[in-house]
Amino acid sequence: MLIVLIITLLALTASIVALLWFGAYRWNAGTQELRARLDAARSPTGPFAVDFRELSDLPAPVQRYFRTVLTDGQPTVAGLRVRHTGTFNVGEIKDQWKPFTSDQKVVAQRPGFDWDGRIAMMPGLPVRVHDAYVAGEGILHASLLGLFSLARVRDTDDMAKGELMRFLAEATWYPTLLLPSQGVHWKSVDDRSAYATLTDGDRSATMLFVFNDAGFIETVQADARGRMVSGKIVQTPWQGRFWNYSERVGMRVPLDGEVAWLLPAGAKPYWRGRITEIAYEFM
Repeated sequence: MLIVLIITLLALTASIVALLWFGAYRWNAGTQELRARLDAARSPTGPFAVDFRELSDLPAPVQRYFRTVLTDGQPTVAGLRVRHTGTFNVGEIKDQWKPFTSDQKVVAQRPGFDWDGRIAMMPGLPVRVHDAYVAGEGILHASLLGLFSLARVRDTDDMAKGELMRFLAEATWYPTLLLPSQGVHWKSVDDRSAYATLTDGDRSATMLFVFNDAGFIETVQADARGRMVSGKIVQTPWQGRFWNYSERVGMRVPLDGEVAWLLPAGAKPYWRGRITEIAYEFM
């Protein structure tokens, strides 16, 4: 009986290991496919260097921001890879913070990204998540072990617009993309804030950027962004906060951030993360 029990346990262990391996293999293959589509959608970009002469007509806080985080003449960003660690709130009503790690690829032109996250729901049971904007398509796919889909939304206007908003908000990590020469249009609000609009094809995203006394972007806000509630997308006010700015290859970018839905009862944060590694590709 002991021998039978040992053989059974070994067979069960081998099956679990094989299942985990196959799930990771399948998920990684999907990641490679998404990122190949990102690269295939790239378009020629320019100019290849920052030119502060284009700042003269911008709102005052936007000019201060660029002069704070960039250097005249430095190369513009064509893409990047960034890794995060942090916690993700998986509770729709009651907060349930779970640790995550992620790897993200960003392409400046045509605007796009793929966030490949791994959320530790419990030991040995990771949920893998793709949150992406690829060739104008918004994609959200969550899968247990990379095998069993928990959510899959793509190819809807609400999803695509929400992902384009995320791309624009996260440009704090690749600030040359916020320059007018890269396609962003700025509109003055006051001495601490301005609206930025980014257009991709026939779709546009407009967000409010708020700057602090040091000249850095402090928050980015949207009046309405698609939030997944019980399997449906609900337009909800949204905010991203950024801090802990540090120099990276001639640019000053925030290493810490938090994003939240702004509900009637108050802010509901759902992502808190820190950059652990960032590598840029320049034009």
